[in-house]
Amino acid sequence: MIRSARLAALVLLVSLGLGACSSSGGGDGSPGGTVTVFAAASLKESFTELGDRFEEEHPGTGVTFNFNGSDSLAAGIVGGAPTDVFAAASPSTMARVTDARLTADAPVTFARNRLAIATAPGNPHGIGSLKDLAAPGLKVVLCDETVPCGAAARKALAAAGADVTPASYEQDVKSALTKVRLDEADAAVVYRTDVRAAGDTVDGVDFPEAAQAVNDYPIARLEKAPNAPAADAFIAFVMSPEGRKVLGKAGFLAP
Repeated sequence: MIRSARLAALVLLVSLGLGACSSSGGGDGSPGGTVTVFAAASLKESFTELGDRFEEEHPGTGVTFNFNGSDSLAAGIVGGAPTDVFAAASPSTMARVTDARLTADAPVTFARNRLAIATAPGNPHGIGSLKDLAAPGLKVVLCDETVPCGAAARKALAAAGADVTPASYEQDVKSALTKVRLDEADAAVVYRTDVRAAGDTVDGVDFPEAAQAVNDYPIARLEKAPNAPAADAFIAFVMSPEGRKVLGKAGFLAP
C-alpha cells in the first residue's frame, strides 16, 4: 500500500511538471501555448490581422479564434466553453459573462463602432437614409435584436422614426452583410467596419442617427482561462498602439 501511494504521488508530480513545461513560455519571454479568443463577428478581419502579428511577436504562442455573434459567444462561455479571452460588441453581451462571475477582471473598452447601410454596388435603389429602408418592396435585413448590431439598428431606426419590417433577422453582422453581397437583400444595417472590409462588393451609406447608437467593444480575460499568461499578453497587444492602429485602419473608433 505504501509503495502504491508513493508511486501514485510520483506520477502526479511528473504530470504536474510536464504540465508546467507545456504552459511555460519560451526563453524570449513569450507566454507560449495557445490562446483561445471568442470575438464578435465584426472583429474578424482586424483580429485575424492582430492574431498574425501577435504570433510573430511571440514565437511559440498561437492564437485560435471563434468569431460569431456576441450573444452566441456569451452563451457558450456561460455554458462552459473553454475560453481565454472574450471580446464582445457591446457591454450588454459582456454583462452576461461578468454577471456569471466568469471574468478575471473588469472588462475594458478597446474600440467603438458605428452603423451604416450596406447596399449593392452603385446603390441601385437610391437609398440615402434609414427612412428609405421602409420603401415598399425593398428587401432589408437586420441583425437579430439579441445581438449588438441588431440592438443598435433598432435604436437608430427608432431615432429616425423609420418603421422597417425586415425580410429576415440574422444571427450576426456578417450574415446580414452576406445577404446583400449575394443579392438576396437590397440593403442591410451593419457596421461601417464591415462595409469597409467588404471592399467594392457593397456600397455604404452613412446616416446621422448612427451617432445615437455607437457600440462600445469590451474585452476581458476569463477567470478560468486555460492559458492566462497568453490571454493577458493578447489583451495587452490589442490595447497597445500597434493594436489600436490595426483597429483604426479597419474603421473602428478609439474608445
